[in-house]
Formats: sequence, structure tokens, C-alpha cells
Amino acid sequence: MLRVQLPSTSQNPRRVLCLGAHSDDIEIGCGATILRLIEQDPATEFYWLVFSASPVRRKEALASARLFLKGAARSTVKVLNYRDGFFPYNGARIKQDFERLKAAFDPAIVLTHTRHDLHQDHRIICELTGNTFRDHFVLEYEIPKYDGDLGAPNFFVHLDDTHARRKVEILLRAFASQRSKHWFTEDLFRGLMRIRGMESNAPGKLAEGFYCRKISW
Repeated sequence: MLRVQLPSTSQNPRRVLCLGAHSDDIEIGCGATILRLIEQDPATEFYWLVFSASPVRRKEALASARLFLKGAARSTVKVLNYRDGFFPYNGARIKQDFERLKAAFDPAIVLTHTRHDLHQDHRIICELTGNTFRDHFVLEYEIPKYDGDLGAPNFFVHLDDTHARRKVEILLRAFASQRSKHWFTEDLFRGLMRIRGMESNAPGKLAEGFYCRKISW
């Protein structure tokens, strides 16, 4: 297993862009990675952008982001109001949001959806991420769901149990509207991290998996 360090740039502090189609996507896909980044370098600057949320889920998204980003020196959190499930029909407007984002924030790391996700909203965000941030280090996270579209990640972030436990605690605490769903459970979130930890021989037995399409050395 080749081990690498997450990239840093001449930027001070390092900047991380977190993109999610829906209010809990970032947390489910890469929440523990964000916690580890803050632990390693509290000066890391975050831009956290959620594209779709109902009024109730907007409040949940804002509360959750505050908990995940606690300890970060600087962060920007925004929740937009696109309609869930209709992103392909709003592509031009969403593209304009990406262009404004590119002008406002130059990240060292971009965390976004994966191109193989079967949810159409997720795929649109991934596509526009690649089109907009062509020369950036992009990690595409995975979301477990009923569609059964999990694949074989090629990039893993190893986690301690504290990262995994904190991720699950915030998810279950912040997103009360989702608790009735059969998949929104501690064992599912921890189970996926355990599988990815096994696949990557993580010392702490836990990891989050990502897809990294391009790396230059």
C-alpha cells in the first residue's frame, strides 16, 4: 500500500472546498476526513457548500457544519435552495454558481461526489466540479444508498476511532429528520468505514474511501 500525504500548497492556510448536493452528503461521505484535517492543522480554511435543502434540513445542515468545523480557524458555510432531484434541469444555474465559487475560493483540496453515483444530483455536482476545478486535487467521496452503487475506491484516508465515533455522533444528532430512514444508522456508517479500513490495511482499522482520477508527480 503506497502511503502519501494530503497535499499542501504555498497557500497559508491550506484551503479545502467541501461540496454536497444535499444537506448530509458531505458529512456522510467525508465527515471523518474533515475532522482529521482539522485535528492535524487547525489553520486549515474550509468552504462548505450545500446545494439543496428544505427549510428543516437547511437548519440541520448549518448546525451539522458548525459541529464538524469546530476547531477550524476559518470557515464559510453556505446552503443553497435548489430542488432535490432536479439538478439536471438546473444545470446552467448551478454552473454559474460554480464559476462564482471558482473566482472566490482557490482550494488545495476539493471534496465532492463521485461520477459513478446513481443519484442524478450527485453526478451533476461531480461533473461540474471536474469542469471547474481542472488543475486541483479532487477527491470524490461515496454515499451508501439503496441503489447499491458502491464501488472500489483507490484513495483512502485512515482514521482513528475518535474520528469515526465523532462523525457518527454528529450525523445522528444533527439530522433528526433522517433518523426514521432504515439506512441512517450507526452500524451502517461505521460498517462502511470498517470495510474501507480493512481494504487499505488501516492501523486503526477504519478509513473513508475516495476516488482520485488524476494525480501528477
